[in-house]
Amino acid sequence: MKYKIGDVSKILGISPDLLRYYQKKGVVTPTMGENNNYRYYDAWDINFLIDCLWFKNFGFGIEQTAKLVSQSSFDDVVADMEQKQAEIRESIRHEQMLLERADQYFTSMRKVKASLGVCDLVFSPACYRYLNRHNQDYENIPELQEVSHQWLQYMPFVSRCFEIARKDLEEKTDNYAWGFAMGTDFVKKLNVPLEEPVKYLPSVPSVHTAFISSGKTGFSPRHLKHAMDYIREQRLTVSGDAHGTLICSVMENDKLTGYFEVWIPVEPKEGVVFAPRRAAAEEMV
Repeated sequence: MKYKIGDVSKILGISPDLLRYYQKKGVVTPTMGENNNYRYYDAWDINFLIDCLWFKNFGFGIEQTAKLVSQSSFDDVVADMEQKQAEIRESIRHEQMLLERADQYFTSMRKVKASLGVCDLVFSPACYRYLNRHNQDYENIPELQEVSHQWLQYMPFVSRCFEIARKDLEEKTDNYAWGFAMGTDFVKKLNVPLEEPVKYLPSVPSVHTAFISSGKTGFSPRHLKHAMDYIREQRLTVSGDAHGTLICSVMENDKLTGYFEVWIPVEPKEGVVFAPRRAAAEEMV
């Protein structure tokens, strides 16, 4: 029995344009009507088209699919399938990392509101970070811009992070710096180059808190006044620069509002217990 192109399209769910492409590549050889320009396919042609669907659904492109069905030897198919296996494994690995990252982000989103204005004593998450903006000015340094271009390709495993120098915390200035951070696990899994200006921040005893900031110029170290008050009340000593991350930006009361999580390193004190890293803070999210 002969089938017109529209019939084959309905039988297999393949568009007429793709059927014409497979004909052009020699996968099928429909006959042309003697008195019209209709293409007529037989069961033999449909078998090859089913083979195309088989390979296509492994993720092969249409050109490679056509080659596999119409031009490849046994060894060629084995080699292409071996390569496809490697690609699928890498895709699964990447998807698993994305799921892990999404879980981290979801956990942080769930918990950040409960941390607003609340201080607790924890070990900060270890991470790698670099800074490329001071207050409102980006650094016009080619080497730094190149690092930015590389790290932006790693999103969403990269977070926007900020740093507030110890002296600016204590002197209550409005100075700060911004950049990007990545948790140590993802740095390892993604084999990220770690050259200057990338810096390693180890896990250290810290005061952890969260705050919100609204408006274009609302971000300020002054949002950490409650944390600095807590540090003084607990008779702790700031031992390094504060660093944190933007959890999310949302619209609240018709204003763009950012939710921020921050860690302020402090000197351990006898009798004060610092909790292990919390689930929400395992990575710079």
